[in-house]
Amino acid sequence: MLNSNKMKLIIVESPTKAKTISKFLGSGFKIESSYGHVRDLPERQLGIDVEKNFKPKYTILAKSKKRVAELKAAAKKASEVILATDEDREGEAIAWHLSQALDLKKSDRIVFHEITENAIKESLKNPRDIDMKLVDAQQARRIRGARQGN
Repeated sequence: MLNSNKMKLIIVESPTKAKTISKFLGSGFKIESSYGHVRDLPERQLGIDVEKNFKPKYTILAKSKKRVAELKAAAKKASEVILATDEDREGEAIAWHLSQALDLKKSDRIVFHEITENAIKESLKNPRDIDMKLVDAQQARRIRGARQGN
């Protein structure tokens, strides 16, 4: 999926954050926004597979289909994809959902506590993997909410 192009794609949650971060980084970066969550449990059916240890069945949200296609196209053109969603469990889940929806074989995960040039550049020096414990915590909360009709 990744090619020899030198452009790195960074995906954040909000377009405002993308615009701000793009001011800090040079032409070797393309900053895009996912506009928040891109996948969720299906609304009109049981969103878990009870025969497979209650594994969640996610679908791309109708409002996100076009955006996911755009991000997938951008990811194919990038030399590297960096997921920079929020550091909380929702942000971690969004990063994981993006990696799944975009069919990313490899991506880096960065987090930062403030949107400053120094914080962004420091986070790029210290990428990490997606924290699956936070993803699992968000999934458990979401599945419980779906069971209760939320």
